[in-house]
Amino acid sequence: MGLFSFLKNAGKKTRESNAEEASEAADRVMEKKLIEVFYEYKLPVDDFSVEVEDDAVTVYGTAQSQAEKEKAILTIGNVRGVASVDDRISVVTPEPEAVFYEVKSGDSLSKIAKAHYGDPMKYTAIFEANQPMLKDPNMIYPGQTLRIPKL
Repeated sequence: MGLFSFLKNAGKKTRESNAEEASEAADRVMEKKLIEVFYEYKLPVDDFSVEVEDDAVTVYGTAQSQAEKEKAILTIGNVRGVASVDDRISVVTPEPEAVFYEVKSGDSLSKIAKAHYGDPMKYTAIFEANQPMLKDPNMIYPGQTLRIPKL
């Protein structure tokens, strides 16, 4: 899929930023935190690994499906402090790529579903496509990136 950009100051907070923290040490701390976040969501990507350089993250591994790959990218990309994710995850069973959508102020899953599918009741497809990252369909925030699957 390539390189994805995210708002680095939006998302799950994993640590307080400290401007005086040494760059290499900060990268190692962030790598550890991203691996913890990844396994917290129990996403099935084999041989998962991550490299961090400043606010850019590179992810590696093998996913069984495109959906699992995209969820891994979103899980990492929606962590506070991550500005971009370089996707190096391979897929065993290729399928069409989903659209990534950045949530705007005033958005809801039903509003996004209406814009993408023409039917606000299809919000459940978006909710399911973003689990386990989303735990409640009413808990999305501006700057968050969501996966919009093709139906």
